[in-house]
Amino acid sequence: MKRPKLKKASKRVSCAKRFKIQKKVREHNRKLRKVAKKKGISRKPKKDIGVPNSAPFKEEVLREAEQRKQELETLKEQNKIVKQQERAAKRKKEKEAESAGDGPATKKAKKVVKAKEAKAALIKEKSAKTFKCCELNKVIEESDVIVEVLDARDPLGCRCPQLEETVLKHEGKKKLLFILNKIDLVPKDNVEKWLQYLEAECPTFLFKASMQIQDRTVQQRKQRGITAVLDHSRAASCFGRDCLLQTLTDLANKKDAETMLKVGVVGFPNVGKSSIINSLKEVRVCHVGVQRGMTRCKQEVHITKRLKMIDSPGIVAASSNPGDVMALRSLQVEEKEESPLEAVRTLLKQCNQQHIMLQYNVPDYRNSLEFLTTFAKKRGFLQKGGVPNTELAAMTFLSDWTGPKLSYHSRAPEHQGLPSYLTDAIVTELRSGLDMDVVRKGNENVKKGVRFPNLASSISFNARGPTAGVLNVSELPKETITITAPTEADEKMDGTVNTEEPEAETQVSTVVTQIQESTKKKKAKPTKKVNYVPVNIDLTSVQHNNDDAYDFNTDFV
Repeated sequence: MKRPKLKKASKRVSCAKRFKIQKKVREHNRKLRKVAKKKGISRKPKKDIGVPNSAPFKEEVLREAEQRKQELETLKEQNKIVKQQERAAKRKKEKEAESAGDGPATKKAKKVVKAKEAKAALIKEKSAKTFKCCELNKVIEESDVIVEVLDARDPLGCRCPQLEETVLKHEGKKKLLFILNKIDLVPKDNVEKWLQYLEAECPTFLFKASMQIQDRTVQQRKQRGITAVLDHSRAASCFGRDCLLQTLTDLANKKDAETMLKVGVVGFPNVGKSSIINSLKEVRVCHVGVQRGMTRCKQEVHITKRLKMIDSPGIVAASSNPGDVMALRSLQVEEKEESPLEAVRTLLKQCNQQHIMLQYNVPDYRNSLEFLTTFAKKRGFLQKGGVPNTELAAMTFLSDWTGPKLSYHSRAPEHQGLPSYLTDAIVTELRSGLDMDVVRKGNENVKKGVRFPNLASSISFNARGPTAGVLNVSELPKETITITAPTEADEKMDGTVNTEEPEAETQVSTVVTQIQESTKKKKAKPTKKVNYVPVNIDLTSVQHNNDDAYDFNTDFV
């Protein structure tokens, strides 16, 4: 029996069971001996008595046995030598074939294979974006109601004008709704201003997704941990579910009795699309996590008999967006298209420096590199020799900003003006069929139940406006992939595949030849002893001013 909190079951057996097993084994062995005795089979091997002393020609017999033994040993050695000669001959043939000209051909073939692999990797990355665009278009086509999820920390940056325009100008006259998610990370006054701003354009629901939901299967519960306990506290509970579910069921009841209402949930990566569906279903049906881009294809979830939610992958952000927008709304860092250090640098420019210092408990810094070094030392992100790991610190900083923990807010615009694709008639049409009194009352109840952070503990962030997205596959940037033929310098060395432009390739080849010439000259000269000078690699010590340092070379009177 496996006891709790043990990886393996115990091997201990009760005494009665052990004695019973031993008795059965004894009976079985006794039976086997009895059968062998009847057949005349003896289990003990007969001992070789050798040549008796009374036997005639004893010395000759022993001498013949010794000769036979030596012959067997010599035969084994001969076979071993023959095998070694065959291996040597095989190696010699391979070397002759390489020297004859077959070797470079095989190297060229290897380089072509590597180039094809690199091309396939680039095509796979590009095809992932095209696949996301196709899946998003399928969700828009199949859905009757489109719900755009906005992060309450930067609602304007989570809006995609291209998506809203295609939904509103669709032939099927689809409804568009806004969900302001993660409101527990924004001050209350800021949430009210954003709600007032968004309600003037489209019906908006306040929402806080549940952080602790029961698993759908036993396997999911085992993956999360057998002893995991659901947190039913106020911080982990869901707010806004009843109002949103009631509104969607009312819309579903107004349709035909046979058809279901299909609601497509769209938005940029890591705004909480899958978490909202899990909160409505109250079961973990969609895979969620802190990492962005977890949802890679559309997924249909039946909430009720008349209501079906469709989860979609994140909107692909256009490359024309500014750097801080791409750091928050794009997957460039995860896909290794942009360095995390550059993303942190662009983000820090849009934040209040004093708020960052208070939030992360770091001293005054002059640039992003100094901030990351102090942040890495504070968190213990150190490499060999005590050097701060700035790249790991940058990844942690970005996960804080895109995850569900850090509190930051952006100001709502004061002057309200409808976008070019929105008119007063479209706004009234979006509100038709919805009980706006129920929506407002539900939002008021959510504001009363959620515990909002203080304005002093939240970071002020300068929003850049809506984020441009890509919906058509033709609008994606085309990536040119060129495969170059291997040069003579590459054939001599272990070649690598270049997938760059021809100008860059010529520069690289000239640099390689210069390096080879310099190495040949260095080999011809006699070697000299080199005295190594220690260099200070501490970034923080380099950045501090040394104005107050004492100079020992000058005499002070």
